[in-house]
Amino acid sequence: MSLIFRMIWLLLSSRFKPRLPHIKPLNELNMMVLPNDLDINLHMNNGRYLTICDLTRVDMFMRTGLAKTMFKQKWMPIITEHTMQYKKALKPFQKYKVTMAVIGWDERSFDMVHTFLVGARVVAEGTSKGVIYSKQDGIIPPARVMETVELYLG
Repeated sequence: MSLIFRMIWLLLSSRFKPRLPHIKPLNELNMMVLPNDLDINLHMNNGRYLTICDLTRVDMFMRTGLAKTMFKQKWMPIITEHTMQYKKALKPFQKYKVTMAVIGWDERSFDMVHTFLVGARVVAEGTSKGVIYSKQDGIIPPARVMETVELYLG
């Protein structure tokens, strides 16, 4: 399934999943390594892990109400830093689960952890920092983001 189809499927399926708390959400996606995920070594390309991390964030945006808030406020999510540690390769058609947790934030950015699992085994793990950006106001402090999400949820 190409990335656009994965994104469309995610946007549709997220609407039917249970709502996540907007404070420190934890979500998971069940995935499979598809042929277009592979590199010349016939395992999942290191860049694809980052794309899958993007999908976990979109799922979280949809299920917490943050997507609705960002749309109404004309805000954009931006990843400012991302690191990955690869422990074991994912092979063609291998099923895996990826989790994403927002573990905290400071005055500027949100901190997230992305974990790729096969069964109970961690095969890759990444951390990222992200901000919410407005063309008009610049970076929106996470505390303001949380307050605004609560307004739209109420």
